[in-house]
Amino acid sequence: MSGVELIGVGKTFGRDSFAVKDVSLSVATGEFLVLVGPSGCGKSTLLRMVAGLEEASAGEIRIAGRRVNDVAPRDRDVAMVFQNYALYPHMTVFENLAFGLKLRKVPREEQRRRVQAAAAMLGLERYLERRPRELSGGERQRVALGRAMVREPLVFLFDEPLSNLDARLRVEMRAEIRRLHRRVRATMIYVTHDQVEAMTMGDRIAVLNAGELQQVADPRTLYARPANTFVAGFIGTPPVNLFEGRVSADGRSVEVAGAVWSVGEEQRSALAGRAGAAVTVGVRPEDLQPAAADARGLAAQIELVEPLGSETLVHWVSRTGSHVSRDTSAELPVSGTSASLAVRPDGVLLFDAASGASLLDAQGAAAPR
Repeated sequence: MSGVELIGVGKTFGRDSFAVKDVSLSVATGEFLVLVGPSGCGKSTLLRMVAGLEEASAGEIRIAGRRVNDVAPRDRDVAMVFQNYALYPHMTVFENLAFGLKLRKVPREEQRRRVQAAAAMLGLERYLERRPRELSGGERQRVALGRAMVREPLVFLFDEPLSNLDARLRVEMRAEIRRLHRRVRATMIYVTHDQVEAMTMGDRIAVLNAGELQQVADPRTLYARPANTFVAGFIGTPPVNLFEGRVSADGRSVEVAGAVWSVGEEQRSALAGRAGAAVTVGVRPEDLQPAAADARGLAAQIELVEPLGSETLVHWVSRTGSHVSRDTSAELPVSGTSASLAVRPDGVLLFDAASGASLLDAQGAAAPR
């Protein structure tokens, strides 16, 4: 039985304006699923429909097998953690943690047991008598997590909970939430616009764009086999390099602005029968490398060098635009250097030039509309 199941769920505002369109998605019991996409893509609206804070205009929402479209938020057995901590400033940490239980008339001893257990798990024992103004941002976010935990819900819902934290605290809280998931093994749905956050936290990731589901897969699959050019460009830091290309006459290579790049066996199979066809060629930064003596490569010049310690990002400019490669050698590249860019054949991503859909097998791709 799925922890959460969405069947053709949509949300419209007026006749022609939709925030979410025909989303079908199953979240397994105990799974950590991340909804990711750019601002305005509908991910928070989708989460709020699961919580009951927004009414679905179409489709069906099921939690633990029960249809909940007409069930009040408080009766759906979900707990939500918001971007702002929403703590009561006049209450202590203990009182904030226990408040929801008190409203539900949970016996006092049971309230204390749950609060103490959550505080121990989140390292909040010594803060129980403090008020929110006496806590750091990370400590307040842990209190917000604890308030959800004491409910012992079927489903945890997170709406960009780390957006207000600085970079170091975000990393710490990502680990904290993942540890929490391993301990309680509850179903969790997490919304973020940060693809790094999505990649490091999710068992699976659902990518949305303009209200429509693009692909649902594990992080490695999304990176290696994106369903379309949008997913390829959104997932990965730095983003993928995209080139307009054409399939060679023998179907064993692609031509990009005069360069001829050989492709791997899987790519050749995908190009069978497409000789001369226009394609979009995707190359991850680690698969784009200079080869000074390769006359079949793409002529380019180094525009900018970004040393990051263990690696260096090299920004190139060519007649096709700007590109980024990842360099792990000890020697630092020099700005202004010219080279011929080559690719790793097995790393080439191929997309239909018109639709942007992948020509390679893409697990979890949304059905074409």
